[in-house]
Amino acid sequence: MSEPCAMEGAEPSYYPSPHSRMNQVLRFLWRLVWLVAYRPSPKAFHGWRRFLLRLFGAKISRRAYPYPSVKVWVPWNLEMGDMSCLGPDVNCYCVDKVVLCAGATVSQYSFLCTASHDYQLPNRPMTTAPITIRQRAWVAADAFIGPGVRIGEGAIVGARASVFRDVDPWTVVGGNPARVIRTYQPEPGE
Repeated sequence: MSEPCAMEGAEPSYYPSPHSRMNQVLRFLWRLVWLVAYRPSPKAFHGWRRFLLRLFGAKISRRAYPYPSVKVWVPWNLEMGDMSCLGPDVNCYCVDKVVLCAGATVSQYSFLCTASHDYQLPNRPMTTAPITIRQRAWVAADAFIGPGVRIGEGAIVGARASVFRDVDPWTVVGGNPARVIRTYQPEPGE
């Protein structure tokens, strides 16, 4: 599970096309599971969510916290480390890999988007790139994280920010497009 977090700058391996027959069938099955058992409910608990996501290929630590109302487009492209959290109503559009390392938090209503379109070509084909959120990073409420973005260790993305470029470790960014607000050092002993 810690492999993607440890390999700084590593390119992801080949992923099948999001429109392949296999992906279409798995997405259909995932939608059925969502409608029957995965919908948000007041009595839901994280263990059930982790089980269902793992059933469809997600790599989720036993101590990760995907909230019941999280929308995951294709769970087999999701990886969550220890004590990582996808908050309420997060939209995880993981056409490509989405990796949350240990202690990473994505707050409510945020959108993690790994796909876009190449506007320079007439048929506008889909392009994808993975998102990695490093250890102890925090994506605040209602933020947008674009394709190919790496959020560095301990970085903070402010509420309602739109991030289209990598964020350096121990940096606070905010705005649309996100700009550096300040840098900070972790407390001793963290």
